[in-house]
Amino acid sequence: MKNLFLFSGLGADHRVFQFLDLSGFNVTYIKWLEPQASESMQQYAARLTAQINVERPVLVGLSFGGMMAMEVAKHITTEKIVLISSAKTQKEIPPYFRLAGKLKLNKIVALRVAKNPNALAYRMMGAETTSEKNLMKTILTETDPVFFKWAIEKVVTWNNKVLHDNVVHIHGTKDLLLPHRFVKADFSIENGTHLMTVQHAKEVSEMIRRIVIAS
Repeated sequence: MKNLFLFSGLGADHRVFQFLDLSGFNVTYIKWLEPQASESMQQYAARLTAQINVERPVLVGLSFGGMMAMEVAKHITTEKIVLISSAKTQKEIPPYFRLAGKLKLNKIVALRVAKNPNALAYRMMGAETTSEKNLMKTILTETDPVFFKWAIEKVVTWNNKVLHDNVVHIHGTKDLLLPHRFVKADFSIENGTHLMTVQHAKEVSEMIRRIVIAS
C-alpha cells in the first residue's frame, strides 16, 4: 500500500482534503508546527520530516503545503511529489506577491485576513457557496496567527530554485490566488479554483490516484 503524506494549505488543515477519495492508500496528514524564532522555511521543513516514518513516501501538497513539500523533499528521498494549486519554484510565485513581500505588505494582509476573512479573500480562494465560505472562515479563525503570519512571509519571499524530477503538478484554470498562467502544470482542471480539492474533489482524487499508481 502506498504511503501518502498530505500537506494542507496556508490557513488550512486536513478538512480541505475531506472530500477526496484516497481509499486504498495509507494516508497521514502532516500537522503544522509552531514556527521557532527566525526559523527559515528550510529549517521548518527539516522538523516536519519527523512526522514521516517510512522510506520513499509520496508527498501531496496543497498550495503552501506544496511549497513545503518541495522543501521537505530536500531532506528525504521521495517516490513522488504531487502539487495541487501550488508552485514548484520561486518563478511560479506571482510577481505581485514578491513585490508585496519586499514592501512588507504581507504583514498587514496576514492580520486582516486571519481575523476576519472578507469577500475578496473568499473570491481569491474560490469559495462560492455558503458552506465553502463557512469552511474557509472556520479554518482560518482556528489557525494559529503566529503560524499564519510566518507562513505568508515565507510564501512571498520563497526563493526555491530546486526542481525535483519526480514532481507532478495539478492546477486549476481559474485559480485566482496562484494563477494558472504563472505555473507549468502537468494536469489542468478546467474551471478549477484554489479550492478545487473541495469543488472538484472527484476529479482531483482520480488524478492523484493515476499519478501515484503510475509511480
